[in-house]
Amino acid sequence: MSSNPQYLSGNEIRNIFLDFFAQRDHQILPSASLVPEDPTVLLTIAGMLPFKPIFLGQRTPEFKRATTSQKCIRTNDIENVGRTKRHHTFFEMLGNFSFGDYFKEQAIAWGWEISTEVFGFSPKNLVVSVFEDDDEAFGIWRDQIGVPVARIKRLGEDDNFWVSGPTGPCGPCSEIYYDFHPERGDENIDLEDDSRFIEFYNLVFMQYNRDASGNLTPLQNKNIDTGMGLERMAQILQKVPNNYETDLIFPIIQTAAQIAGVDYHKSDEKTKTSLKVIGDHVRSVVHMIADEIRASNVGRGYVLRRLIRRVVRHGRLIGISDEFTTQVAESAIALSESAYPNVRQREAAIKAELQREESNFLRTLDRGEKLLEEIIQEVKQQGKTSISGESAFTLYDTYGFPLELTQEVAEENHLTVDEAGFNAEMQKQVERAKAAHETIDLTVQGSLDKLAEQIQVTEFLGYTQPAATAKVEAILVEGVSQEEAEAGTQVQIVLDKTPFYAESGGQIGDRGYISGDGIVVRVEDVKKESDFFVHFGRIERGTLRVGDNITAQIDPACRRRAQANHTATHLLQAALKKIVDDSISQAGSLVSFDRLRFDFNCPRALTAEEVQQIEEQVNTWIAEAHAAKVEVLPLAEAKARGAVAMFGEKYGEEVRVIDFPSVSMELCGGTHVSNTAEIGVFKIISEAGVASGVRRIEAVSGPAILDYLNLRDKIVKDLSDRFKVKPEELPDRITSLQSELRTSQKELETLKVQLAIAKSDSLLQTAETVGDYKIIVAQLEDVDPESLKTAAERLLQKIGNGAVVLGSVPEAGKVSIVAAFSSEVNKKGLQAGKFVGAIAKICGGGGGGRPNLAQAGGRDASKLPEALRQAQSELKSALG
Repeated sequence: MSSNPQYLSGNEIRNIFLDFFAQRDHQILPSASLVPEDPTVLLTIAGMLPFKPIFLGQRTPEFKRATTSQKCIRTNDIENVGRTKRHHTFFEMLGNFSFGDYFKEQAIAWGWEISTEVFGFSPKNLVVSVFEDDDEAFGIWRDQIGVPVARIKRLGEDDNFWVSGPTGPCGPCSEIYYDFHPERGDENIDLEDDSRFIEFYNLVFMQYNRDASGNLTPLQNKNIDTGMGLERMAQILQKVPNNYETDLIFPIIQTAAQIAGVDYHKSDEKTKTSLKVIGDHVRSVVHMIADEIRASNVGRGYVLRRLIRRVVRHGRLIGISDEFTTQVAESAIALSESAYPNVRQREAAIKAELQREESNFLRTLDRGEKLLEEIIQEVKQQGKTSISGESAFTLYDTYGFPLELTQEVAEENHLTVDEAGFNAEMQKQVERAKAAHETIDLTVQGSLDKLAEQIQVTEFLGYTQPAATAKVEAILVEGVSQEEAEAGTQVQIVLDKTPFYAESGGQIGDRGYISGDGIVVRVEDVKKESDFFVHFGRIERGTLRVGDNITAQIDPACRRRAQANHTATHLLQAALKKIVDDSISQAGSLVSFDRLRFDFNCPRALTAEEVQQIEEQVNTWIAEAHAAKVEVLPLAEAKARGAVAMFGEKYGEEVRVIDFPSVSMELCGGTHVSNTAEIGVFKIISEAGVASGVRRIEAVSGPAILDYLNLRDKIVKDLSDRFKVKPEELPDRITSLQSELRTSQKELETLKVQLAIAKSDSLLQTAETVGDYKIIVAQLEDVDPESLKTAAERLLQKIGNGAVVLGSVPEAGKVSIVAAFSSEVNKKGLQAGKFVGAIAKICGGGGGGRPNLAQAGGRDASKLPEALRQAQSELKSALG
């Protein structure tokens, strides 16, 4: 390796770093997924995150030393992307790790060696920082490495002390900075000056455990966690002014610039910022989709959708009007595929997701941008400086504008957004949604947390036993722990063991009874809170006490229904993969007693033929009587055998595998039939889209089929009786009625137009002459928008040179206004579209159209007379 490399590509920097530590007995490990195992974070945000369980003592490491290049995503500083030299949403962190092996002295020595001898940095260009109390690290840098004292800076806890949380492993840090201007001397060095310094290597010395009181005690096994920013190293070594102009990102920027027809280097700062945002965000979305994240409105799916929409909008800002994300994605894939082959393997999925999201967003973007422009103009006209939360929420709810996007546009116009008001509107929507769903009392969890040390976790016996004797460990009434509860009380009960399945993996909880000496409790639902099974029910007889020995018995009929539907979902997923696309994956499910619901990732609707084939395939497997094989296996072995795991689901080291050989093999903790023949029959009820790229199939199986058929039979009989026809004659009868209805509707529309014309003809005598023009401004009662438009056009024909403005209130809470202008009026500078849009604002609405004919709407009917008076006044002023 050269001690003074002339130029190193991003790929070369990555490989040199990994090889350096591999030669020093570090195991090179692949980058972990951007979907972390850690349930406390949405995305992998740091190079050490995959090793957090080791650092916390929860997992034994396979290797004492490791090195990685970890892809990471952070969006907490998203507003700085493109505006600073080195803020990104996607970045790669090069790291070397020691798990109880080497410590400060060796980590510091290797950090200095790779910086100076491998990457060729002059010691004159390097400054280091240490934690203010870490005399040991200070001494190593000064005495063993030879860094001048003036170039070793002591920093406080905020900058140079790593913590995993309020308690747990922690330790001081030491950072290496590159100094772009060593000629400025060593006095008054300010590491916050990012025009002079850039931190590129962080060494964390994990040596303490912090308790709840904040006390630090030395760890028995001390660890090393380091991170070197690949993009920052590329900026330094490639001698470019910012991270965006390195070979890791700039080719993506150039692709976007070519599509926009601009030259990056000759562009103004605003255009450069948009190009940088595109370059950064496209890297993020490519890797997120490659790691099987799908765009949605929640969680990491929302992060992905937000990033894609920012890419599209910044494309619009630099003049790109057509779809372009797949083109820039190709550039990002080409840059990454050598280090991350999965981006090329998932190329089709990446481009399909981008094309779908971009297309969907563009459909609403125009309307949303126009509405936002109107809102901004109105805010400015009113002399205000903030967009209301209600307006921001309308943009979000109706046009798919994320709050951040509205804030970004507002900031460009020197305005703010009432975020508190937006959150209040969002909360109202959440409450409306909650009102439609049954919820459990969250205080149950809090009470169980308090009881956790006193009671044992629930042992589940339900895979093999429909009934069991058990002891009452806890009774909660409205979430509060009680020693006993009487008949008539709604309770939550925790047992030491139970045959009841608790709601999990989409399958709802069992129903049944808890009984004892004079005691009967009807169990209506079972949910799992931590490791406790909480039985929700009502005491029907007797008094239940903590410590009672009871018998827990599930309802076998309900269990059989749930088992049939759950196994049917497995067969359904297998059929979808076989008939539609092998890459289809589960996006959610519901298994209840009366039906099943299966959500899956698919970019298009299924054809009627595909739905029929899927249904036939599932029923074929049912008839073939495949026996279930249930095993508990190590996770790695289960996956190696081909078991399907639900993406995003967290699994332990050992997993339960439900295998119907040659048909379906999945990781699943639910209850299932022992043979597919027990399902009986499977019927698809519906197939529809529920979100962008997500489809839903609803179906019934097993005993629930009879309920479904009885309901359909009742409906058919009822319709036959009403229409006085045989069931087989219903389709023809309904077709005939539809035809009659269409004819009647056409006749009604004709009558409406004739009535409007009749009403409008009486207005001719009210035409007012203004200069060389005639104007008619009037309100017609109970005229629908289309008829109002026809009336306005007819009146304009009759008066010739002039203007007609008509208003009506066709129904409660709805205002319609039409403007028809002659070409001579247009020549006076009046355009019907702009004119009627401004007038409609008085009624709380808006609209527009062509210069000669336009239509607008509003919500406040009480303001229509005022709006028409304003229209008449403006016409007289402009034409007089």
